[in-house]
Amino acid sequence: MLAPRTSWTQSAGTASDRLNFQFEDRNLFRALCGVADAGVADLEKLLEVRLIPRGHAFLIQSDSNDRADFAVEFFQAISDQYRKNGAHPPEFFDTRYLFERMKRRHDLKLAGSAEAPIETIYTAYNGRPVQTRTHRQFEYVQSILHNAVTLCLGPAGTGKTFLSIAAACRQLQIGEQERLIITRPAVEAGESLGFLPGDLAQKVEPYLRPLYDALYECLGYEKVNDLLTARKIEIAPLAYMRGRTLNDSIILLDEGQNCTLPQLKMFLTRLGRNSKMVLSGDVTQIDLPAGRSGLSRCVRLLRSIEGIGVVEFQNEDIIRHPLVEKIVRAFELLNDEAGG
Repeated sequence: MLAPRTSWTQSAGTASDRLNFQFEDRNLFRALCGVADAGVADLEKLLEVRLIPRGHAFLIQSDSNDRADFAVEFFQAISDQYRKNGAHPPEFFDTRYLFERMKRRHDLKLAGSAEAPIETIYTAYNGRPVQTRTHRQFEYVQSILHNAVTLCLGPAGTGKTFLSIAAACRQLQIGEQERLIITRPAVEAGESLGFLPGDLAQKVEPYLRPLYDALYECLGYEKVNDLLTARKIEIAPLAYMRGRTLNDSIILLDEGQNCTLPQLKMFLTRLGRNSKMVLSGDVTQIDLPAGRSGLSRCVRLLRSIEGIGVVEFQNEDIIRHPLVEKIVRAFELLNDEAGG
């Protein structure tokens, strides 16, 4: 398969340069152009260049060579992603997120800042590598691997849950830990799960759905079920953990902002021999009555203790759809106005 071809040509009658990017797959090119070339205008707005479709190529026109070069890099990245996704159309991957990630990397390069280190944490069952994407994500994974306890704060979409699951799967795979225990406070049920139908796992399953989703993405549905049956992965609702000592395990507590300080103390003191704990939460999404959440106080109490890592994600670490970061910022502004 031939690689995409690029070539510089000088535009007649104008001082601006034109760069030609030819796509190796005509279906990808047509998908990007859209019906009646409607997608071209969206790409022009995104990249701040003029695009002229010709054959299976874009003629890229811009007064800035930097923007034109960036457009070429972007189209190359789309082509690479297209191949990785088995020639699925661009709807199967987030082109806007790809743009935001590349733009951030480009801006860091221009500013002379170091690019975020990329580490492959785990290779999923389908062969897809799970990698860190920001400096704080890298620090988070390093903390999980090298500290007995990791406390993580951060807004939605920063990878708190998924990265901890991927790191836990890695620990199981290489034999560092024997079990993965996952827990989450069932706030909506007031920690009283008895009235729900089914066994313990079925009662708490709705509250642990995000963790299940991450497990399925890393291990696959069948492997997760096999490990659940073998008790290598265990469902342990927070209300049922009192009195246990958890040895040779990696224990994850999600949605820690919905725990009181006594609950967090109870959880953290379950730590046994050769075990690790990861406690994560978002203090902007507290569902408890005002003043009852203990997460921030817990972090302040334990921050200086050796063997406990603290990672605090910021809005720029959000890796979901680019709109998520804007939504988070909008709500923060609303909270600031209410506080003022």
